[in-house]
Amino acid sequence: MRVVEITTEPVELYKILKFEGMVASGGEAKLVIADGQVLLNGTIETQKRKKIISGDIIEFNNEKISIQRVKTIYEKQ
Repeated sequence: MRVVEITTEPVELYKILKFEGMVASGGEAKLVIADGQVLLNGTIETQKRKKIISGDIIEFNNEKISIQRVKTIYEKQ
């Protein structure tokens, strides 16, 4: 499983698929989500703009990613 680090949360599901290169475009991401091809925490997710937070696990096309929030250099450590 690949870990994807985010600095802000929540992030919309379709954006994660797009920015992580799991699909070619945002439009394609929205289509595969609406078609029921994406699992969020083991359950089919059809909301394109579903809010993703740290600890969520996304599965698509035989790839699994875990979302982890990291602090920016401007946040208190």
